[in-house]
Amino acid sequence: MATKTAEGAGTDTGAQQDETVAETAVTEEAQASGQREPGEETADAEPRRASGVGQGAGAVVSAALGLVSLNGGWVGTVASARAQLMGQLKTSSQAGVAQQIKAVYGDAWHATALWAGLFAVAALVVGVGVLARPAFGAPGRPQAPWIKSVAWGGVALGVVGLLLAALKYSDALLGLPSAG
Repeated sequence: MATKTAEGAGTDTGAQQDETVAETAVTEEAQASGQREPGEETADAEPRRASGVGQGAGAVVSAALGLVSLNGGWVGTVASARAQLMGQLKTSSQAGVAQQIKAVYGDAWHATALWAGLFAVAALVVGVGVLARPAFGAPGRPQAPWIKSVAWGGVALGVVGLLLAALKYSDALLGLPSAG
């Protein structure tokens, strides 16, 4: 009887080993195919990495806003035309030439400068945000060089656009002609 028990125990151990080998084979196949078994820990898996698409898009938006700040854009043109129309409506025909020039052309010029300045500030904010993003992201994850270059371009265009807008608004650049 002792022999049977030993034989039975030996058979059970062999069956357990076969089960373990079969489970290991299934686990290896699942890992090779990229599947996880239920309850399997994912701590040993590589962390998911961001692709940088958002940062790239932000850099391009910054550069585009910087370009719009240089040429005024559609919104600046509409604001200028509105200010010119409002100046014509408010100014009477008996008003002096200097007052007519300021109301019709000066306000329109300032409206264009104001909108160009707003686009320049937006370009600066987005560009600096893209450049500062790696400091708050995953450590050791470098920013793509093209993203840095385009973001710096957007910041530079924003600075130039803001400078030109300030000069236009203050009439230091192409100020209104004097009427006298």
